[in-house]
Formats: sequence, C-alpha cells, structure tokens
Amino acid sequence: MAVGKSAIGHQLAHQLGAPFLDTDVMVVANHGSIAEIFASRGEHAFRELEARAVARAIEDAQGRTAVISLGGGAVLDSGTQQLLDRCTVVYLECDADTVAERIARNSGRPLLAGHAMERWKTLFATRRPVYERLADVVLDVRSGTVQDLARQLEDALRNYAAGTPAPVATPAGTKEVEK
Repeated sequence: MAVGKSAIGHQLAHQLGAPFLDTDVMVVANHGSIAEIFASRGEHAFRELEARAVARAIEDAQGRTAVISLGGGAVLDSGTQQLLDRCTVVYLECDADTVAERIARNSGRPLLAGHAMERWKTLFATRRPVYERLADVVLDVRSGTVQDLARQLEDALRNYAAGTPAPVATPAGTKEVEK
C-alpha cells in the first residue's frame, strides 16, 4: 500500500513497450470507487471483485509481456496466489517511513481509516510474509525516482529471466535476491 506499484508499473510498461493493467483501476471502472465498495458492500465483496479483476488481467496478458499492478491485499486470496504461480512476481519492498507522506496525502484508503500509519504497519506485518514468499524479484523502493526504480526493475527482471540472481541496492548495501 502506497509503495508506488502503479507509478513504477506504468513506467516499466512504457520502457518495455508492454501493456499496463492496474487491477484497482479495473475494479473502479466496473464497480465504482473502492471507498464506496467498502462502505456499501464491505471488504469481502471488494476482495471478490479484486480477485476477478486479477484473474481477468492475467488471462488478458496470457502469452505476452504485460505489467500488472495488484492492490496490496490481492495476494491474500489463495486463488490469486495460484494464478501468480504462472507469472513473474515483483515485490516492491518499502518501510513505514517511506510511505508515511504518501499515505498522509491520500486519505481515500478505506483500510487505513483512523490511525493510518498504525493500520498500515499492522496490515504490512500480515502481508509481508506473503509478499516475500510469492516474489521472484524484490526491488527496494525506499529511494530513487520512478524512472530510476523502473530501470533497476527492468534490469532485475532481465537477470531473473536469464537465471541470474539480481543484486538489488538497498539503504544497507547490496543483497542478492532469489526465490
């Protein structure tokens, strides 16, 4: 949540000359705002719509290169996890300090109503092990421009496709990332 999935994904798709699909945008286009879905139908209904959007995006991209941005909680669905086995999954690694300003600017996140950063930390603690387990490539997004991060990600994906673990720059140094 608020790590730059849409911005970095859009930039990466542009660099690759590939389509960009954002499952949150797909849900909103077909069902209205996420906040309205949460308010009127609840989180469970949203998660069902989200899982269908992910399945549709993966199906639409079948057999070609595409960049798909999933909402932060999409990977909690077991069906979505199974679909992601057929994809190269990127985890954009971040921390609370990095996302705090972004979250403060965007109060339209239903799961962060109230004490946004405390809620983010709780959600992240639950989701992080899933992100790490599913990830084929990890990119630290704590620093760098969207363009720089997308270039780093493109390099990491090329290395992954070639079977070479990608060194990823982090604030603490470089680490080898491999699934």
